[in-house]
Amino acid sequence: MAGWVRTSEGESGDRSRPRGVTPSPERASSLPNSHVRGCHSAAGTDDHRDGGAQHERSGPAVSARVRLRPGRPRHPLLSALRTRQRRHGRVLRDHLVRTRFADRQAAEPLPVVVVRHASPLRRRLAGADPRLQETKIENLRLATASLDRLVLAPGETMSFWRRVGRPSGARGYREGLVLVGGRPGVGTGGGLCQLSNLLHWMALHTELEVTERHHHSVDAFPDDRRELPFGTGASVAFGLTDFRLRNPTDRPFQLEVRVGDVDLVGAIRTTEAPGVRFEVVELGHRFERDGDVVFRCNEVRRRRVDAATGAVLGEELLLRNRSRVAYPVDEAILAADAAPRSLA
Repeated sequence: MAGWVRTSEGESGDRSRPRGVTPSPERASSLPNSHVRGCHSAAGTDDHRDGGAQHERSGPAVSARVRLRPGRPRHPLLSALRTRQRRHGRVLRDHLVRTRFADRQAAEPLPVVVVRHASPLRRRLAGADPRLQETKIENLRLATASLDRLVLAPGETMSFWRRVGRPSGARGYREGLVLVGGRPGVGTGGGLCQLSNLLHWMALHTELEVTERHHHSVDAFPDDRRELPFGTGASVAFGLTDFRLRNPTDRPFQLEVRVGDVDLVGAIRTTEAPGVRFEVVELGHRFERDGDVVFRCNEVRRRRVDAATGAVLGEELLLRNRSRVAYPVDEAILAADAAPRSLA
C-alpha cells in the first residue's frame, strides 16, 4: 500500500539541493506546462483561485514580509464577457472532440491504493489574515464533495471545474486567498488551488494522463515545511484555466479527497496493482536575479521504475520552471545560487 507524503499546498522545494520524492506503486502521464499570469474570476477580478501558490520558505535566512493588497479589477462587464466566451469555447471544443467526462461518484472505494497524499490546511503566511485559511477550508469542503469517490472509467476525462462548478457566494463559497495579477489578494472561492495541486501531484504517480494543467507563474510566499519539488502545482481559475485528467488505460481509476482535521488528504485507487511506479525528482533548484527581478528555477523529472525489481525503465523531463519571486530573498542565497554548479 502507498505511503503518505505530507507537504504544504504550495509549489516549491528545498533550495539547498536536488531531492526526490518516491510514493508507492504508480505511473504517470504527459502534461503541458502553460504559464498563466492572471485570470478573471466570475466576480470580475483578475485572479487565480489560489491556495496553492501560497509559499513559505523553510531553511536559512529568507526575509518573509508579504503584504496582501487588493487587486486591480477589470471592468465587470468585460470580465464577465471574457469568461463566458472562454467557457463557451471550451464547451464547443469538448463537443467537437467528443470528450467523455467522468460524472459518477461510487459509493464504495476501488480495492487498490496507487498513491496517497496529504497537505496541511493551515500554514504560516506572513502578512495574511489567518481567517482566510479558515474560509479556505470551508471552500475546500464544498469542492471535495463533488470530487470524492469520482470514478474515471477507461477513456473518460475529469474536469476540475465541470465537477466543482462556479465558486460563487450563492453556492456557499467564502472569500479566501487568491493571486491577483501575480500578487496575493482576496476573492470568493479562494484556496481551491490546494485541491488542484493535490490532484496533480497524485496524478503524476499514476497512469492517468494530465491533459490540461497551468503553472503558477509567481512564487508568492516563502516556503513553509516544503517537501515537494517547486513548480508542481496546478493553477485553476473558473471559466479560464481548468485542470483535467484522462484515463487512457483499460481499467477504472477513482479519486478520493476529503478535508481532515489538519490536512487535505487524498488518494487515487484502481482495481489492480500497477507493474510500475514513478519517482519525481527536482534538479538544479536555484534563485537567480535578472535586473531587479528574482526568479525561482528548477527542473522536474520523472523516473519510471519496475515495481517488482526496482530497475529504472526510463526517465523524462516533466517541467522546466522559471517563476518570478514576490518576496525578498536573502542576498547570501542569491550569491550561493549564482556560483557554478552541476545541474544534478
